[in-house]
Amino acid sequence: MSSPFDIFDLQGQTAFVTGAGRGVGRGIALRLARHNAAVVVNDYVAERAQAVADEIRAAGGTAFAVQADVSDTDAITAAFAQAKAELGAPAILVNNAGNAGPDGFDTAFPNFWQTAPADWDRFFRVNLFGVMNCCRSAAPDMVANGYGRIVTIGSDAGRVGETRLAAYGAAKAGAAGFMRGLAKELARHGVTANSVALGSIQPPMSPEDEAEYVASDRVRKQLARYPIRRLGRPEDVAALVAYLVSPAASWVTGQTYPLNGGYSSAL
Repeated sequence: MSSPFDIFDLQGQTAFVTGAGRGVGRGIALRLARHNAAVVVNDYVAERAQAVADEIRAAGGTAFAVQADVSDTDAITAAFAQAKAELGAPAILVNNAGNAGPDGFDTAFPNFWQTAPADWDRFFRVNLFGVMNCCRSAAPDMVANGYGRIVTIGSDAGRVGETRLAAYGAAKAGAAGFMRGLAKELARHGVTANSVALGSIQPPMSPEDEAEYVASDRVRKQLARYPIRRLGRPEDVAALVAYLVSPAASWVTGQTYPLNGGYSSAL
């Protein structure tokens, strides 16, 4: 639990974190629980959500697991209703579910002109429409209560562009643009909305697999483009999110924060 002098204290607030069953989402959920938030752990896979909720409770926190596909409007509406009944209306929403949906990225990354419209749908369903579904469910209670924090996890693929990730980048850029517009709608109601654009993040894997992965030629070439010569970690993301959802960030809205080890810069 956090110290009594914690400026990021979230006591009495419920946080809904999507895609929180592993990786960055899990890191965010654990960090917000450490700052005394009651955490709704959402994931496409029920067992992953339950495992993280159990982990939070074992550490003395409060958590509730809910399975839902963020791209399914009805499922997300029901998930927020469950969350409200269990822990109270979420004052914090972290839109973390993303990538290429539940099945992840393919091993091949073709050029955009080698893809078909059917290939683009999975990127937009989770990274843009999933964010819109969750915000639509969360915003009414935030507005009614005069307080809220929304953070969407984006990507530098949507902020500065990335080869062979044009459709994915378009979906992430769309989510960031949506957040900027939403920020202006919600500001007068005491609700902020911001985005975090990530560089390359260490995927969840065993220590043995991690050592092999980081030593691979592909990752070494990738890291050569990063002034800080390592991949990002879930705790890096969780620390920035903890600030943005806290009372300390009450005058920050409509922004996109790069978090990328110096891969790209923002003016």
